[in-house]
Amino acid sequence: MGTGWSVRFAAPPGINIDAVQAAIEDRLDTIIVEMSHWRSDSIISDYNRSAPGNWTSLPPDFYTVVATALDIACRSGGVFDPTIGRTVGLRGFGPDPALRSWDETAITAVHEQAGWHRLRVENARLLQPGGLTLDLSGIAKGHAADAVADRLAEHGIAHALVEIGGELVGRGVRPDGDPWWVDLEDPPGIALPTLRIALHGLAVATSGNYRRGAHTIDPRSGRPIMNGLHSVSVIDASAMVADAWATALTVLGIEGGLALATREGLAARFVGQREHLSPALAEMLEY
Repeated sequence: MGTGWSVRFAAPPGINIDAVQAAIEDRLDTIIVEMSHWRSDSIISDYNRSAPGNWTSLPPDFYTVVATALDIACRSGGVFDPTIGRTVGLRGFGPDPALRSWDETAITAVHEQAGWHRLRVENARLLQPGGLTLDLSGIAKGHAADAVADRLAEHGIAHALVEIGGELVGRGVRPDGDPWWVDLEDPPGIALPTLRIALHGLAVATSGNYRRGAHTIDPRSGRPIMNGLHSVSVIDASAMVADAWATALTVLGIEGGLALATREGLAARFVGQREHLSPALAEMLEY
């Protein structure tokens, strides 16, 4: 997926560390083979190349991510849209930067073929209506973090912190009895008090443009967002859900994002020139 991962855990007595690492890598390999558009032989790449009218059978991970993506696309009014992969690629933010185009007319024509409402899922099969290119990078990393935490639990590891591409999942507590404390990252040049979150059965995902430039694309226009918002962090029980909502709120900006976060009961932190907290996050920090 073009990123890295790390895992910290409290090791039970007698645990085989090599076996744990192999189990993690096996779990990640399954997800990558299904949903990484960085691999030409993945299921998602096959879907993106498939002819109009073709149905692709979805394995459980892929189905879970697509179903969640469609739910959040609907609830967000389409500001989260997993079908804008070709637009993202033409803007130079896909797996192959050489595909970048400076032809705005061509990009607009491609973008008009996108739209989450064109996706159809029936009996764990996904229809290619023609011209759709899925890009699940705004949700799949979060799902992978959840999946690794679940795999660790299957191996008797109840206390762990999983990080994949900046999305984090905390389960249980640290060996010293403290929760897994995570300091939310501030964009360069923005001086804010440190916001520390206890990831005890929680996950956090952050979306922002301060590392890769203006790479977040507004699905409504097909253009990079320029709304003065540097980053959005969302805290949820699921890293997959937090990942997708962080992207959607980033697209909307502070005012629109806060309104949506309030409506959906999302614990979210917005960083523009100053910090803004959603009511759900402000209430969480009171305890």
